[in-house]
Amino acid sequence: MKIGKETVPRTAICTSDENTIVVRGQDLCQDLIGHLSFADYFFLLLTGRKPDAACSAVLNATLVAIAEHGFVPSVQASRMTFAAAPDALQGAVAAGILGCGSVILGASETAGRLFASVAARMDAGVSLDDAATEAITELKTARRAIPGYGHPLHKARDPRVDRLIEVATQAGADLRYVHIAQALERVIPGIVGRDLRMNVSAAIPAVLMGVGFPVVSLRGVPILARTAGLIAHLAEEAEQPSGFALSYQATRELQYDGVLPDGFGAHA
Repeated sequence: MKIGKETVPRTAICTSDENTIVVRGQDLCQDLIGHLSFADYFFLLLTGRKPDAACSAVLNATLVAIAEHGFVPSVQASRMTFAAAPDALQGAVAAGILGCGSVILGASETAGRLFASVAARMDAGVSLDDAATEAITELKTARRAIPGYGHPLHKARDPRVDRLIEVATQAGADLRYVHIAQALERVIPGIVGRDLRMNVSAAIPAVLMGVGFPVVSLRGVPILARTAGLIAHLAEEAEQPSGFALSYQATRELQYDGVLPDGFGAHA
């Protein structure tokens, strides 16, 4: 059954013949292997162009910033899956990535779309602070969370934020979206009544969008970075298991508050 207008599948990413593998118009073996870092290659795959120096510095910095964050839910899911199926590394990695959504790992994309909406208001002639105020007011009215602001541990400031902005500044990146992110941070207390500071999920799109990284692919950055971190955790899990210990810790604190049949526990 035909669905949609297209009848011929097309790609501009890769092709090959008997002697040559072509990726984004480049000879993989002659032009790319040994010449590009993995992060630069990722950008080429994604956009079809090689990153300039500023883009390379910023993209590498964001990947390093988000790759590892301890025993967060994605890592716990990955480790417990590996404990149950140590023969399926790919399944354990997938288990850790599947939870990439609006709360964990996916906020970078949502924050990026927020910044883009502020930029569109500015392009229409609204001042930076007024555009930021309008955007936060709309979120508050709709009772929606402000993506990329606030952190359960780093109350004063997520230390990764300033470092990523510093890298972008030193690299000569366009700081337009950094200024937008900072303006949002300034107006938040007066609108929502709380001082919510930027976290890494705001810093990542703020610096990446300034070097031409596509908003639609922002979620791919934490996914790619965290995949590396998960593989490291699973290598440790193979030698120093924690997966079943995590399961035990959870069930030890578990309290059943449902209905019980008559006589339950009478013979305990």
